Amino acid sequence: MLGQGRIRRVVTGHDENGKSIVVSDSFAPAVRTSPARPGHYSTEIWRTAGAPAPVANEPDPTTGPRQLKPPKHGTVIRVSEIPPESEAVRNFDAAAAKKIFESMGQVDASTFREGGRHPLMHRTETIDYGIVLSGELTLILDHSEVQLKAGDMVIQRGTNHAWSNRSDKPCIIAFILVDGKFEPGLEQEPDSH
Repeated sequence: MLGQGRIRRVVTGHDENGKSIVVSDSFAPAVRTSPARPGHYSTEIWRTAGAPAPVANEPDPTTGPRQLKPPKHGTVIRVSEIPPESEAVRNFDAAAAKKIFESMGQVDASTFREGGRHPLMHRTETIDYGIVLSGELTLILDHSEVQLKAGDMVIQRGTNHAWSNRSDKPCIIAFILVDGKFEPGLEQEPDSH
C-alpha cells in the first residue's frame, strides 16, 4: 500500500474454460480527492449492485460518478487516507460541509448544522465495517467520541457520526459499506446540535 490513494488491486476472474485467472493487477483506478480537503484520498476498490452478487467477468464497477453509499442491496469497499485535520476543516460552515458531501455523491448525508459537534457529521442508511490500517482516528458520535488506532475495527450502524484525525500523521482506514434499511423510528435525521 502506498499513500495518496495508490492501492494495488488484484482482480480475479475466469477464462473461457472456467479456470481461475488474474483479470487485472494494478493500482485501483477510482481515486477521489477534494480541493476543500487537501491530503484526503478515497479509493474505491470494488462495488456490488445486489445480493446475491453475480459471479462473472463483469466490467470494473468503480468507474463512473462518485457515490458515497452502495447501490440498493449492494456493497462497496473503499480505502480512505485521512490527513491530520486542518483548522479550515474544523471551521467549515454548513454550506461548506454540504459541498463536501455533494462531491462524494451524497449531499443528503450531511447532518451538520451551525453549532453542531463537527462539520463532517453525516448519516447513511448502511452498515459500515471500518478497519484502521495505520495511524489514529477519532470517531465522533452525537454525545461521545472513541479513539481508534491501527488494528481497531468499527461496526458503524447508520449512526450520525464524523471522522477526525487529531494526530500529526495520516490515517488509512478501509471501509466496507453494506446497503441497509432503518428500523421504524430511526428514519428521521437526528438533531445535530
